[in-house]
Amino acid sequence: MNLPKIPLADWIESIEKWLENNLGPLFDFISMIIGGTVNGLDDVLRGLPALVIIALFVVLAWFLGKWKMALFTAVGMLIIENLGLWGPTMQTLALVLTAAIISVVIGVPIGILCARSNAMQRIFTPLLDFMQTMPAFVYLLPAVTFFRLGVVPGVISSIIFAIPPTIRLTNLGIRQVPGELVEAADAFGSTPLQKLFKLQLPIAVPTIMAGINQTIMLSLSMVVIASMIGAQGVGEYVYRAVTQGRTGVGFEAGLAIVILAIILDRLTQKVVQRTEKQS
Repeated sequence: MNLPKIPLADWIESIEKWLENNLGPLFDFISMIIGGTVNGLDDVLRGLPALVIIALFVVLAWFLGKWKMALFTAVGMLIIENLGLWGPTMQTLALVLTAAIISVVIGVPIGILCARSNAMQRIFTPLLDFMQTMPAFVYLLPAVTFFRLGVVPGVISSIIFAIPPTIRLTNLGIRQVPGELVEAADAFGSTPLQKLFKLQLPIAVPTIMAGINQTIMLSLSMVVIASMIGAQGVGEYVYRAVTQGRTGVGFEAGLAIVILAIILDRLTQKVVQRTEKQS
């Protein structure tokens, strides 16, 4: 017996059209905020001389990871500059920072909400599973529909793809706070907000930072994919190299992405290690 096909595609497209027709002003507002943030960061990163940006990153790497990390940061960023990919790399960094900042601003409160309510955790867990297992390219379709081509849909799709680790690990970090400490805070008459900000969040910071680290890495991988819908940066060079069969250009662009990814990953890992030592 052949069962009739569920018209899932038609339902999704109907919802998409309804949102496009009724929430246009909201999407325009979101586009303005995200576009302004990306452009602002891009202007700063590309407006300053490359050596100044390199020096700032080297100082930060020295402070967090001592001389080995500082040396790798200096050599890696000088290689990017030598390859002529400094401008695109700073564009990619602006996209990643924007996506990561918005993911943290949205993800940490949701993670706190899930930690404080088992019902909210049961609601968000399947949503997060869906977001993490859906092929990344699928996110490009609605992003383009609502925000047209450019950097904004690239950031939106990156946020959807990268936000689950921040939510999950914020929830996990707060739930792992020892119960006896929570009971002691209750015994001393702490309010829920005092207990959250003075006990649970400080202890959960290392776990939350680990989630932020994963979010940054996923954002970087997604903004490269988002070059297919007009997002600027090194991903545009990778996409162009693939379509034109230029292996050398693709390798150079890929190397720049690898260097940027390692630097961001190591810096955030060092922050995690510092917060673990202080907690």
